[in-house]
Amino acid sequence: MVRHNEGELREELVRLRNEHRVLDEEIVALEAMGGLDQLNIRRLKKKKLALKDQITAIEDQLLPDIIA
Repeated sequence: MVRHNEGELREELVRLRNEHRVLDEEIVALEAMGGLDQLNIRRLKKKKLALKDQITAIEDQLLPDIIA
């Protein structure tokens, strides 16, 4: 991953969190309709998980490790 400045990382983090939230709402809505499109729900869940991984990676870059 290319090293970005802190401001860029924080902007990307906000964007990813928003996208993650929208996907979550979409999944809940689809499941509430009876979950007829299971394939689409699985795809959205995989995308949501990938976003969570990206969010975690950026958070790790922003928060330095603390050696106890």
